[in-house]
Amino acid sequence: MLTVGLTGGIGAGKSEVSRLLVACGAVLIDADRIAREVVAPGTPGLAAVVEAFGAEVLAADGGLDRPRLGSIVFADPEKLAVLNGIVHPLVGARSRELEDAAPEDAVVVHDVPLLTENGLAPFYDVVIVVDADPGTQLDRLVRLRGMTEDDARARMAAQATREERRKIADIVIDNDVPLPDLQARVREVWADLARRARTE
Repeated sequence: MLTVGLTGGIGAGKSEVSRLLVACGAVLIDADRIAREVVAPGTPGLAAVVEAFGAEVLAADGGLDRPRLGSIVFADPEKLAVLNGIVHPLVGARSRELEDAAPEDAVVVHDVPLLTENGLAPFYDVVIVVDADPGTQLDRLVRLRGMTEDDARARMAAQATREERRKIADIVIDNDVPLPDLQARVREVWADLARRARTE
């Protein structure tokens, strides 16, 4: 098994790269998706978040009001640390379960937005960073995700810098390119990962 940590700044296009890798044959473990699961209604994770931040972070349906919680934690590093302290251990435990269930010869790609920030690079055989110019990231967040420019800038500022991410990368995928170029680059990277998996 080859374990791959995939990361990139918000709006860099990491999700598109993970989709392309899955199409090539990777087993994907998506930390964002797991992070939603561990705070779903009725979970101990959601109860812990409500205990820490109050009932105002609940939506009318009893689920987590993500935009409301985001506006609280991304404006306050201490509150963000509290949230991460609740969610990250739960995500880590579930990720390990999924990795253990993957085939022995699999290329397992862990899509981890905060890989750099949490010092997780040493836990993977290979780290891939999806890189984009900050201006490109900002444009995507505002135009495609409907964020305000201030909110987008706050989310970007809460993450590692571009230089910090590139420093831990074994492989960098430039995503300031047209989709066909990105697809070709991902196919190259997949061939490299498949070779490494055979020699592990």
